[in-house]
Amino acid sequence: MLSSSRNRDIERRAEYLQADQCLPPSSDNSMGRIWFIKDGCGLACAVVTWMLIFYAEFVVIFVMLVPAKDLLYSIINGIIFNMLAFLALASHSRAMLTDPGAVPKGNATKEFIESLQLKPGQVVYKCPKCCSIKPERAHHCSVCKRCIRKMDHHCPWVNNCVGENNQKYFVLFTMYIALISLHALIMVCFHFLYCFEEEWTKCSSFSPPSTVILLILLCFEGLLFLIFTAVMFGTQVHSICSDETGIEQLKKEERRWAKKTKWMNMKAVFGHPFSIEWLSPFATPDQGKVDPYQYVV
Repeated sequence: MLSSSRNRDIERRAEYLQADQCLPPSSDNSMGRIWFIKDGCGLACAVVTWMLIFYAEFVVIFVMLVPAKDLLYSIINGIIFNMLAFLALASHSRAMLTDPGAVPKGNATKEFIESLQLKPGQVVYKCPKCCSIKPERAHHCSVCKRCIRKMDHHCPWVNNCVGENNQKYFVLFTMYIALISLHALIMVCFHFLYCFEEEWTKCSSFSPPSTVILLILLCFEGLLFLIFTAVMFGTQVHSICSDETGIEQLKKEERRWAKKTKWMNMKAVFGHPFSIEWLSPFATPDQGKVDPYQYVV
């Protein structure tokens, strides 16, 4: 703890900003490129996430809905489940492939520091790992190997950091996974009741032992994911409303930014103004134009 505090103090000192020690940033423009983290553990977790969702799709459609006698029940539940699953996968993709707010690498140069036009008494932070000038509330991620603005945490399940630019998609991902998990659990309960009333050979196109195993596995998966994502969704909403990231809460960092209302904090993440687009992973939130290099004296 003392070591981390000491490193933070060193970063605040103006004499530590030896710009000449940093190589100039690459001339290649990264704008427009797809953000993708090449991490083996994260890629494995992302693939497992998609496989589990497709497994749930298989059991819901071919084990429960297709053999059901009530056609209207199958159509309505099939549309709802597939729509939620599609939104969950879309949210996962956006959270994984969106730049979370990476600070330009190697921008701690003399020219860039002078371009900030710092006032007397203002300080800037330099990251010694990626040689970047860190905006207020940015933290370095050892997996992404970049400083991320308003970094909350690095999530292996989306193979990316959760930061300023993709927190909306991560929140939507946890919400839609929780909803399809709850929906699947409810349908499993109804299907078990239906199979107990009827013969097991009539309530599924699979053999009774196979049906039971598939339903139990889906039940276990749904319960596990429901608890995990519901808790994660709650912590993320609380973090947004309190305007304090997970790292800031963990490190108990001093609050150096302006306090806003909970509603304003929600709009800062999901976009201005409130609309149905808050629930869409395809709508990029309009967060307004903010200078990321504004520092408190």
